Amino acid sequence: MSNHLKNQSSPYLLQHAENPVDWYPWGEEAFEKAEKENKPVFLSVGYSTCHWCHVMAHESFEDEEIADILNKYFVSVKVDREERPDIDSVYMSVCQALTGSGGWPMSIFMTAKQHPFYAGTYFPPVSRYGVAGFREVLLAIAKMWEKEKESVCERAQHIVDEIARMDEGRDVSHGDVAWDKDSADGVGGTVDYTLPGKAARMISGNFDGAYGGFGEAPKFPMPHNLLFLMMYAYLGGKKDIPDCKVILEQVKMTLMQMRRGGIFDQIGYGFSRYSTDRIYLVPHFEKMLYDNALLMIAYAVAYRVFEEDTFLDTAKKTAAYVLREMTGEDGGFYCAQDADSDGGEGKFYVWSMEEVCHVLGEERGRKFCAYYGITKQGNFEGKSIPHLLNGNPISEEFAQEREALYRHRASRMRLHLDDKILTAWNGLMVSAMCVLYRVTGEGEYLLAAQKAERFLAKNVMEDGVIYVGCRSGVRLEKGFLDDYACMAAAYLSLYDVTAEVAWLMRAEEICKEAQVQFGDGKGGYFLYGTLNGDLIMRPKESYDGALPSGNGVMAYCLVRLSQFRNRENDALTVRQLAYLSKTAAEYPAGHTMFLIALLYEMYPPQKITVVMGDRDKDADRLAHVMAHMPLYADVTILNTETAQYPLLNGKTTYYVCKNHTCLPPMNEEEYVYGITHA
Repeated sequence: MSNHLKNQSSPYLLQHAENPVDWYPWGEEAFEKAEKENKPVFLSVGYSTCHWCHVMAHESFEDEEIADILNKYFVSVKVDREERPDIDSVYMSVCQALTGSGGWPMSIFMTAKQHPFYAGTYFPPVSRYGVAGFREVLLAIAKMWEKEKESVCERAQHIVDEIARMDEGRDVSHGDVAWDKDSADGVGGTVDYTLPGKAARMISGNFDGAYGGFGEAPKFPMPHNLLFLMMYAYLGGKKDIPDCKVILEQVKMTLMQMRRGGIFDQIGYGFSRYSTDRIYLVPHFEKMLYDNALLMIAYAVAYRVFEEDTFLDTAKKTAAYVLREMTGEDGGFYCAQDADSDGGEGKFYVWSMEEVCHVLGEERGRKFCAYYGITKQGNFEGKSIPHLLNGNPISEEFAQEREALYRHRASRMRLHLDDKILTAWNGLMVSAMCVLYRVTGEGEYLLAAQKAERFLAKNVMEDGVIYVGCRSGVRLEKGFLDDYACMAAAYLSLYDVTAEVAWLMRAEEICKEAQVQFGDGKGGYFLYGTLNGDLIMRPKESYDGALPSGNGVMAYCLVRLSQFRNRENDALTVRQLAYLSKTAAEYPAGHTMFLIALLYEMYPPQKITVVMGDRDKDADRLAHVMAHMPLYADVTILNTETAQYPLLNGKTTYYVCKNHTCLPPMNEEEYVYGITHA
């Protein structure tokens, strides 16, 4: 029998629609029921491709006895964290404050007023290994509610007050920052230009010299950190800043290790969410759209920085995976693929030698296994994750064999696909496709970006309002800061590769709307805005997690808008940089998206205007010019000469401005490339 989730559009909520637990979606109905029946609320937050969410669902939420306890003593509410990042953010801060850690599934017990009093993540059904069982927890809380409700509610109110105090304190708790003499005054603070160097040293000092990456296992890709390090070291190298060569080598080794490891799907391409081990061999097998978008950007940029063909190959193979498996017919990009299939994590991805030889034949099969580290004993639960950590060269020698195994793998039990179209994540992928087009000049990537934008404009935007996303033609909630910030960044990326002013105007409109809905006069932006409902607190996130923060992306958008519009010392931009300087002061390494924006502010890109001659306007020529322009430059390609930019000698003409100086127009392509890449 279905519960109250049966009419929801979220794949995660629909996964629980047939549970014996009488789940409710987040809303007034659930909290009014809890108030009327004098019951506490059990809030469970997760997402559809979360492995441990599946485990707890199978062990507890499908269990009739546990369901009876929940239905008798609680009102149970299910939330998809990808649809409601506001709820997830608020109660994750509670979970971390009460338990010292967080994660999904997140389990929160609260009053009908949404005030939490107990928190946790995954609970086994019964107590084991020193972890309290879910059944025992439920019964203990039910008994406590019955006998000590007043003290429970007082505790809940105290928790809310304390979390709110801590949240407000984040804007003022860092004290005065030691500003350098060149810092710029802003509204409500000062911009600290020393933070990029501090962050680079912090991250670099945590490098794993044996296997690449930063910190201990599990190792998350954190591509925005890698992008920041490349940008800092590239720009710093030109200024003779110490350690830049070392930092670049650390990034290069990390990117190469990930490409060789099992975190990269060697058969079907694309990256898994993170590596469970130090060497990047065994991943957590779910694939997220945002990881692959950000890693496409990181590898494309790395190709330009290091001139390493493997990095471009990795970016293009990741794009191939996204376009093949994560893209809808109308151009929108899906959310994620599950880690689990056939009752276990990773079964879809692993191989035995026997199976490989059966598909490829004995001779080629054994050679393939030797190349990709597939052995009889295996490296994951008796089977093997293909990898190249054995030092074998990255090549196309086994391209046909890979394709045959990919087709064979597709016949296995299919992975669950979360086919929501999330606006923020799609914005990141639009930007990724634009960057890959900028690097390669290959039109399919620009076409994919433009098609996705048309889908988003039609399905998740209306009258200036952006929605969280959509699924099966149904829009989700009104959007949050991340949705506005990532879409503004996507439009800036489209402008960057097409020079069509309409994209720039759209980005500007979104930033203005974001200021109205989410802006705080004290600086920064709130996660949820005036069109969203109220929660027990209003977070203002600036710390980068697996995704860059909305505030960091907004800083990038504001800086780039001011540069494209030639507005120096734009007040709103300086205020955002000053606000984030203050919040990042204690731990700058956790705010690399903001620091990327700050580096753009500190080192404005050179400006290159290309006026195409009549005989040079074909698509191949345009692609060639785009692919050979420096990545760290604002490039405008004009199909027709103007009064400001006339053709020289009737040929394609280049206008270059760098270091506050404009050079004479020139026709010589090789000379231009020499100047602009210097």
